[in-house]
Amino acid sequence: MSNVRPESMARITTKELADKFIAEQVSEVQKQVGDKKVLLALSGGVDSSVVAALLIKAIGKQLICVHVNHGLMRKDESEEVIRIFRDGLDANLVYVDATDRFLDKLAGISDPEKKRKIIGGEFIVVFDEEARKLTDVDFLAQGTIYPDILESDGVKALHNVGGLPEDMKFELVEPIKLLYKDEVRVVGKALGLPSSMVDRQPFPGPGLGVRCLGAITRDRLHALREADAILREEFEICGLSKKVWQYFIAVPDMKSVGVKNDKRYEGWPAIIRAVNTTDAMTATIEEIPYEVLHKITARITNEVEGINRVLLDLTPKPVGTIEWE
Repeated sequence: MSNVRPESMARITTKELADKFIAEQVSEVQKQVGDKKVLLALSGGVDSSVVAALLIKAIGKQLICVHVNHGLMRKDESEEVIRIFRDGLDANLVYVDATDRFLDKLAGISDPEKKRKIIGGEFIVVFDEEARKLTDVDFLAQGTIYPDILESDGVKALHNVGGLPEDMKFELVEPIKLLYKDEVRVVGKALGLPSSMVDRQPFPGPGLGVRCLGAITRDRLHALREADAILREEFEICGLSKKVWQYFIAVPDMKSVGVKNDKRYEGWPAIIRAVNTTDAMTATIEEIPYEVLHKITARITNEVEGINRVLLDLTPKPVGTIEWE
């Protein structure tokens, strides 16, 4: 395929255009796949979710979705994947809870690059194990989108799967490879996926693993997950979720003294990061009204076990990267 997106393609901006695109892709996929089976690593991110919904429409149970929960998902994310795909769309979904495997491998590892390598490597191992249980799969579906192709000069690193074993040969199915992210969202809505999934903000592959700073412990990871859920809920309530490109909590591996029930106790700080960007190369800080910050602080310090301070990161990019690790 040429690296230049065909000029003749209309940008998908409306439900009508999305419906037309869906009908075309359903027909293409049916022609490509026939009666064979297709494997998809379903992360719950926008791209893999839209591909899953599109392929279910095209080939139903011939699609096998594998969702690996590495224990570093945000609150209720794996449950949402199961609810939407298995319960809602009657998907052929394999759910793998690999939380213990990942967290055991990450125990005591504080170097961010090592953490990323462990998470990426273990994901491949788990996905490979599941793929080998399925003996009659000929195709691998991927959520490749157009910017991926441009960035990689036509050669796509398997970012949804993370890499595949050398001896497993699949033909690729990539139904959204000519779309930009905003078009993928329009198609997702036309397919009936909920806004909570289609409009979700970018989430790094290692998940909360790069926001639980330093060596990951289960108690601090749990505190991070709960604090992050409160931040997202409050941004939703005050309307900031529609304005801010990415917002999250990071929890460092350090403690400070606080007071609870008239007693001194040690707890972690929760750091709020909220940035806007168009290309992720540079980012500006979103101004959050103080009353919103006060409410978030009160909720996190009262509701989340182990956190006794809330901090706001005011650093644009450059000089600070969007993620802390």
